[in-house]
Amino acid sequence: MTATSAGHPAATRTRHPQRWLILAVICLAQLTVLLDNTVLSVAIPSLTRELNASTADIQWMINAYSLVQSGLLLTAGNAADRYGRKKLLVAGLALFGIGSLVAAFSQSGGQLVAARAGMGVGGALLMTTTLAVVVQIFDDTERVKAIGIWSTVSSLGFAAGPLIGGVMLDHFWWGAIFLINLPVAVIGLVAVVALVPESRTGQGNRPDLLGALLSTIGMTAVVYAIIAGPEQGWSSGRVLLSAAVGLAVLGAFAAWELRVPYPMLDLHFFRDQRFVGAVAGVVLVAFGMAGSLFLLTQHLQFVLGYGPLDAGLRTAPLAVTVILLNLSGVAARLVSRTGTPGTIALGMTLIAAGLAVIAVLGAHGYGGMLLGLVVMGAGVALSMPAMANAIMSAIPPEKAGVGAGINGTLAEFGNGLGVAVLGAVLGSRFAALVPAAVGAASLPAALAAADGEAERLRIADAFADSLETSQLAGAVAVLAGGLLAALLLRRAERAERT
Repeated sequence: MTATSAGHPAATRTRHPQRWLILAVICLAQLTVLLDNTVLSVAIPSLTRELNASTADIQWMINAYSLVQSGLLLTAGNAADRYGRKKLLVAGLALFGIGSLVAAFSQSGGQLVAARAGMGVGGALLMTTTLAVVVQIFDDTERVKAIGIWSTVSSLGFAAGPLIGGVMLDHFWWGAIFLINLPVAVIGLVAVVALVPESRTGQGNRPDLLGALLSTIGMTAVVYAIIAGPEQGWSSGRVLLSAAVGLAVLGAFAAWELRVPYPMLDLHFFRDQRFVGAVAGVVLVAFGMAGSLFLLTQHLQFVLGYGPLDAGLRTAPLAVTVILLNLSGVAARLVSRTGTPGTIALGMTLIAAGLAVIAVLGAHGYGGMLLGLVVMGAGVALSMPAMANAIMSAIPPEKAGVGAGINGTLAEFGNGLGVAVLGAVLGSRFAALVPAAVGAASLPAALAAADGEAERLRIADAFADSLETSQLAGAVAVLAGGLLAALLLRRAERAERT
């Protein structure tokens, strides 16, 4: 495949002369997509006041974006491979820009939810095509470093979203947080049209429409259950029904993909130990990251007494560490020296060690937590690019869009599982330490029902102890999963050499 044609996969691995400029353009588009995952959370008071939004409305405004984006990742990746990654990248930028414009001037909660859903469609196209383009324009010697820079954007988006939203709301009305997307979308469109080469499978296979429909419905239902579980309760009828429908539809999707001549997702990928190892690693890194940050936010606010903005600022060292190490190319150099399995094992061990440090040393002060965040950031910087590269390397170049969709989907699952599992460990431990009569369902409820200062101190200590338990549980899970992923990758490499 050349820059403008299909049919010669080997050529896609050559270096494009403007590859670093193209990488900067697609990282800018990627950053905007990721910012919109978190930026709206700081505007909740304004939305409640100016749009007369209920709690349910607010939840849909926030979740519509991630729900639609997650449900469409596999379908978007397959469409990019089939019809052209450049075309879908342009379409994603256009949809994202139009959705942002509509969101900024929405007059009701329903309009904003619809606009956010449209932005989610554009976001799904961008999330898959950006990584696929990186794979196409960089050769094997530079791809790990390029993916490291690409993955750095995730950490930057996480750290910058609430801060940018807060600054904008201090000076403008709430719609301005969406208007900042417009110049990025316009610049991105011009740059993509001028610089990014077209690439696609060019095989002329019939589109797997039923597979696309089943994967979208199944993924959307499962992700909805993961999102709604912490808010509505994991045993609620709506959450259980959504999870059951999602799993049933995904089962039907898997059965269909094994029968159809031209499947959207070739399930034979899962016979590749290298692919399975990378899959396990992506899920568990996301599990540890999302779960630990979910716990850290509560720890900083409820136990150490910081406000929301101060708490957000104090989690920034994790993102800063990831950004600095990825931009320096440490992961790429380590992969070239020790191999992908060794890099992943070291990175996952550091993530687990960081969680353990936070649990043991960060219980009563920020100093120990800061050390743990830096150690975790180093682990993420090493493991995430290596695992993304392992997934993309295990998939044929002509399926790069599907590979990117798988990578994004697994990260979403890992995020949801991390919050769900570690949150459940926290809740179970806290309920065991604090009598139900005091209101152990949550720390604020328990503190409000406490009888005297001594009782409140005991409850706060119980919550800190529960956090320690859940963080240690997360550390064990990440360490075990990381070693398993590295083992599978090592065995796959040995099998390839024999």
